[in-house]
Parts: sequence; C-alpha cells; structure tokens
Amino acid sequence: MNEQKDPIIFVIDDDASICDSLRDLLGSAGLNVQTFASAQEFLASPSTDAASCLVLDVQLPGINGLDLQQELTKLDAQIPIIFITGHGDIPMSVRAMKGGAIEFLTKPFRDEDLLNAVEQAVNRSRQVVRLNNKPAHEESYCKDKLRSEISFSDIVGQSAALRLVLKEVETVADTDSTVLIYGETGTGKESIARAIHNLSLRHAKPFVKLNCAAIPTGLLESELFGHEKGAFTGAIAQHMGRFELAHGGTLFLDEVGEIPLELQPKLLRVLQEQEFERLGSTRTTHVNVRIVAATNRDLAQMTRGKQFREDLYFRLNVFPIHLPPLRERTGDIPLLVRHYVDKYSQRMNKRVETIPPEAIAALSKYAWPGNIRELQNFIERSVILTSGNVLRVQAKEMQLDSPVAPSTGGTLEEIEREHILQVLSETDGVIGGRFGAALRLGLKRTTLLSKMQKFGISAERKYVAVSDEDQAARAKPQRQKITRNIL
Repeated sequence: MNEQKDPIIFVIDDDASICDSLRDLLGSAGLNVQTFASAQEFLASPSTDAASCLVLDVQLPGINGLDLQQELTKLDAQIPIIFITGHGDIPMSVRAMKGGAIEFLTKPFRDEDLLNAVEQAVNRSRQVVRLNNKPAHEESYCKDKLRSEISFSDIVGQSAALRLVLKEVETVADTDSTVLIYGETGTGKESIARAIHNLSLRHAKPFVKLNCAAIPTGLLESELFGHEKGAFTGAIAQHMGRFELAHGGTLFLDEVGEIPLELQPKLLRVLQEQEFERLGSTRTTHVNVRIVAATNRDLAQMTRGKQFREDLYFRLNVFPIHLPPLRERTGDIPLLVRHYVDKYSQRMNKRVETIPPEAIAALSKYAWPGNIRELQNFIERSVILTSGNVLRVQAKEMQLDSPVAPSTGGTLEEIEREHILQVLSETDGVIGGRFGAALRLGLKRTTLLSKMQKFGISAERKYVAVSDEDQAARAKPQRQKITRNIL
C-alpha cells in the first residue's frame, strides 16, 4: 500500500444510489472515492492496493462483506474496513469487529459517525505504511505492534466510553510513564494493563502482575523485592521478587491502594531510583521496569486521610485512566454476551447459536454490580445450563421482574419454537435470502426449515422462502428510505 497525498476511499455497495450518496459525502470532505457494485468487481480492480479505507456493505451479491473481510485478511491486505448495513445483528457485528473492522454502522446513520470512522481508518492506513516502511531489523516488532493496534483481543466493546479509554491506552503505551488505572472491581483493569504492555516497546519482555490485596502484609515485601536464604523464618532459599522478574518489561500492581503504609517508602524509592535491596541483603539491585498500577479506591481521598503517602500517590498518578463500570457502557453488553457465549460454547463443545432478544434486553437493564467479571461468570453458568442451541438465561438469578426468554415457564424447545415464530412474524414469513428469518436467527435456510418441521411449524405460503430478487423488490421502498436518510 502506498501512502496517498489525497486518500482514496473504496465504497462497495450493490445499491447505486447509496454509492452516489457516499461519493458526494466523502467527496465534500476532500476525499477521492471509487465505487464498486460487488466484492468480485473490487477484487478484479488493479488499483485495490491504493485504497486507504474500504466502506463495505455487509449484504452483497456473491461474496458478502464479511467473507470479503476474511479473504483480504488471508491476502494480508491491510486495508482498514468500515462496515455499513441496513440489517445488522449482534453476531454479525461481533464477527466484523473481531476481524479488525474500524466501525460497524447500521443504516440510517449520521454523516458525522461515518466521517469520524473514515478519518480513523485513513490515519490507521497511514500508520500501516509507516510501520511497513521501518528498517528490516525492526520488522518483527512493527508487525506485532500493528496487530495489537488493530485489535485489543481481550477487550470487547464499541461504546464511546470504552473508545476513550482505548485512545488513552494508545497515547501512553509507547512511553515509559507510570499509569494508574481507576475502576471498580471486575471492570477489566488487568486487560487494560496488558493492552498498554502489548502496545509498548516492552511488549517482548515480561508482563508480571501482583495483586497487592491477595498477599498477606508480612509477605508482600518479599513478593515485591525478593529475599535471601535465611532472611526470615521459612526463607529456605533465595527468592526473586516481582520487580526482578519484570526487568525490561512491565509490572502490574493491582489494588495498589492496599499496600501498607510502612512498605510505601520502599515502593516509592524503586519507582524513583529503579533500585532496591532484597530482604536479608545489602547488595543493591538495579532494574528497568515500567509500572502500571490499578485501584478501586479513591487514592486522593486516602492521602487526605493519611492512609496513603502523598508523594507515592503523585508518583503513581502520572497518567490516570478511568475505566467506566459496565452500567455506564450498556451498549457493549450485547457484544460482551455474544463474546462470552461463543467462548464458553467452544470450551464446552456446545453450539449455542441463538440469544433471545428478550435476554439481551433484560441483561442490558441489569446493573451488574460486579461488572464484566459478573457478566462473564453469569454467561458461563448460562451456557452450562443450556442443552439446546438457544441460550438459557434465568431472570431470577439477576432479581429481575420480567422474564429474559420468550417463555420462562416452558422447555427449551418451547422457548426456541416461540422465538422462531416471533422472527417469522417479524419477517412476514420470509425464510431465506437477505431479508429472511434464517439470517435474523443466525441459521442456514435449510437448518431453519428443519427446525420448523421438528417444531410442527407449517410451511404455509407465507413461510415459503422467496428469491432475493423478490425480496429486494418487496423491500425497495425501505431501501429508498434508507438512501434518503443515510446522509
């Protein structure tokens, strides 16, 4: 890919009117735009390497957008992708974002949202060029860094609150500055710390963690700085502390507010001087360690109450990152649910394909006092309890007033049958194709027909699958409305 003075944006959509609208919008922002009616047409173009960004419809004739994304990944074509769709769902958006997409927008969307996403994609494209043009001896590092920047593999979500955090992570990662992550228990502070390490120049060195609240006070000094044989009763051998183990890399001090006052001066010294002595030794050990700390307590308040040293607080609080609780990023809950359902289904060798919309709605209303960790544990338990392919969720476990499945009083098969009937009703009985119930349910057309037969759902005239051409004609007024509202 060559860096362009004027970025070129490639738009792939089988609706010519949407292509025209996007060309006008992006052109008004000073961008060059080329449009394609299909993925095949795009792949056949000799100028694909010139693209700074790809704005891609999900539902395309022939090769769909998600399959094109996968194909480009196989070809190592590092083109940032923005997905647009008129019929998005959770599994679709999760797959797209896991594949490294910059954004997943559902029509109609605001001009500003698309333009912001394109700006981010163009900046990413330029960064790819710079990284790929690094000297050969830096090539391995650049590739690792690029992969990390494109995807925070342990962090799931698209909310504005989370994006702000990730932007701060990218800003501070390449420095050696100390970072202090604030957040309630279970918000994912360790994942953020790992992301900082993975994006840093220290990424090939150790990432060592220590939960300061989990170590008895009498042993914490030894865990941090190590000890010599015979330093105290029970010290039968020399022990390396976490600072030595993290030499050259990153030390993550979780729950740093729990470090006792008498130990804080020694921690302050190693932060300032990068040196310490093991317990029982007079020899000074020098280290090169970057500190990322985390706490669920108000350290500023603790300093005012003389529970935490003010000088240590200022030394730790160089670059604070505030991680929002899950209740402040409820828009991420559907993605997190799908992520953990997939994770535990694979681990338990199950095929939990359907998450009832009622379940997503109820899970999004719950306050989640234990944050992501509570949600993760809840989904793991739900997958264990699920014997079919529809996620079984119990509202009473979250003390909700309303059920989280179409029929909490029935069997799993009854719940699944009711959900299929509901989706068939919403799609006017259409089964297959781009606007059908099968796609909405995340099933193949033949699988849905088999389930209908199993559940005694009659394949009446209104349930017979129609061609994409008939469905497109049926949906034409809707697509025209989308075209008018998209820009």
